[in-house]
Amino acid sequence: TGAGNWTDDQLARAIREGIGHDGRALFPMMPYPRYRRMSDEDVASLIVYLRSLRPVHNVLPGTEILFPVKYLIRSVPEPVSGPIAAGATDLVSYGAYLVNLAGCIDCHTVQIKGKPIAGMEFAGGAPFPGPWGSPASANITPDASGIGYYDEGLFLQVMHTGTVKARKLNPIMPVMVYGNLNDDDLKAMFAFLRTIKSVKH
Repeated sequence: TGAGNWTDDQLARAIREGIGHDGRALFPMMPYPRYRRMSDEDVASLIVYLRSLRPVHNVLPGTEILFPVKYLIRSVPEPVSGPIAAGATDLVSYGAYLVNLAGCIDCHTVQIKGKPIAGMEFAGGAPFPGPWGSPASANITPDASGIGYYDEGLFLQVMHTGTVKARKLNPIMPVMVYGNLNDDDLKAMFAFLRTIKSVKH
């Protein structure tokens, strides 16, 4: 009932290109536009991990996507044109690679009709209303209104614990996921974030 019969190539295509084993476009709730630049090596490692999971028999209802979205999503998948090298060896480029995969810009940027406002990338302010209230995402640019006062140690602490100076981060921040990143990966992400344009917001 899952992906047990999928080939490695089919899994890789679903992850990076958004095409299911049956040739249909996957709903972009699956963030394959972000994963399109995932290296061949990382995709292969991810597939090895997926193959290691315990099989679960779970019959799911068929996917039903309403008009006009069912037609619009067909234009979202894009083919990977060729082999993609492993993450860059220099710290900042590797950090940029990880920040893209993590989708940081998606939550930490105000968007209009699904598109980030130009010049406001990573500047926060996107609303996330829910049972927890109506918090807005944080500014993670190097500006003083963002994380300009962070040093590397504080960044690692915040990402691992979900607290900054005894204040808990908004519950929408998936610390339970990103907190599992190793220190080297987090250091690379911090190094990249220090290079982006400062935005007072």
